[in-house]
Amino acid sequence: MTRDEFLHRFQLHPTRQAKRPTLKRLRPAAVLIPLWEREGELQLVLTQRAANLRHHAGQISFPGGRQELNDSSLYQTALREAHEEIHLDPSAVTLVGQLQDYPVISNFIIRPYVAFIDPQQPLRPDPREVAEIFTVPLKHVLHQPQHFAYRLQRFLYDQVYFIPYQHRNIWGATAGILRELADHVYPERHSFFRSLN
Repeated sequence: MTRDEFLHRFQLHPTRQAKRPTLKRLRPAAVLIPLWEREGELQLVLTQRAANLRHHAGQISFPGGRQELNDSSLYQTALREAHEEIHLDPSAVTLVGQLQDYPVISNFIIRPYVAFIDPQQPLRPDPREVAEIFTVPLKHVLHQPQHFAYRLQRFLYDQVYFIPYQHRNIWGATAGILRELADHVYPERHSFFRSLN
C-alpha cells in the first residue's frame, strides 16, 4: 500500500465509533502510529519495550506514553514520546488524523495519532524504554482475515486481538488499535478475523 492509497482510504470513511465501557479517572495518554514509505510501500514502525519496564515489559507497542503537565496537547505528548523513545524528530512527522480514544486496563485512555514520517536521521531506541525498533508492512497489519481474536467474558473488551508477523506476536492494546485502524480503512472487512475460542 502506498502513501496516496492509504490517505485516500483513510479519508474516505468516517471514523468508526466503537462502543466503549464507561470508566472514570482514566489518565490521558497518546501514541503515534508512524507510517514510513520505503521503496513505494508503507511500513508501520513499532517498538519492543525494554524487559526491565514496570508495565508491559517486552511487549510490542507504538511510541507513546502518558501526558505530562508541560504537553500543550495530546498530539504534543505523542510527538514528545516518539522523540524520547526512538529519536524521531517532530519536524519529520506529518499528521494524517486520529482514531477513537482507547481505554486500557492500566487506567489510561490512549489517543492514537496516525502520521506519515520521513526521518532524515536513523531512528534509535532509547535503551531505558525500548529494546528494539522494527517495521511491519502496513498491508499485513491491515488485513483483517489474518487477525486472531480471543473472546473473554469479563474484561474491558469482549475480545483480545492478536496479529502475528514473522516471529513476533502483536497483541493487547497495540493490536486492538491496529484492528480499529484496519476497520476504518477497510470497513467492508470489519467482520473478518480468526477465532481462537
